[in-house]
Amino acid sequence: MRKIILAVFALALSAAFLTVPSAPAWSAGRFLNLPTPDTEGGAPLMKALHNRCTNRSIKTEALSEGHLSNLLWSAWGINRPDGRRTAPTSKDEQKVSLYVALESGVWLYDAKRNGLELALAGDYRQRFNDAPATLIFAAPADMSGAMHAGSMYQNAGLYCASAGLANVVKTSAADVLAKSLPLPNGYSILVVQLVGYPK
Repeated sequence: MRKIILAVFALALSAAFLTVPSAPAWSAGRFLNLPTPDTEGGAPLMKALHNRCTNRSIKTEALSEGHLSNLLWSAWGINRPDGRRTAPTSKDEQKVSLYVALESGVWLYDAKRNGLELALAGDYRQRFNDAPATLIFAAPADMSGAMHAGSMYQNAGLYCASAGLANVVKTSAADVLAKSLPLPNGYSILVVQLVGYPK
């Protein structure tokens, strides 16, 4: 009898724990470390320029962490001890924010810590043709901002050509998350770049 009572109690206790709501998997402020970018590999520059092209046929398969780290570093990483970047900015003001939309949310790239900080929870890939990674370039909406974003997406495009990834740059989808992302004051989303493995 005692064994039956203990068994019933154990079942009731298990059921109670099963009904306790779990914390959300992704919450604002969560930080993800990226692997150290590989700054020695890839195709030679002239080969990458030869291969650079727009390719809209992108698989939905998630990019590896290595590709993601290399891609973000290529676009907007720190490549010198004084904090200067892989892409130039006017007077080195670095007034650009680079986000990436993944299955796990929209993340702000932090080059100094080599990681991602969650900016917007939720899966928004469907808004970007189901691309596994979409780079979102935000800057002041002026001539300098557009120039900086252009330099960054060209860097990312060259990495894609070097690594055998498909990518397409779009302005038509630039405003999809404009009202949702917590952009710095005066910043606008100027362009997006869809990236993934080619079909």
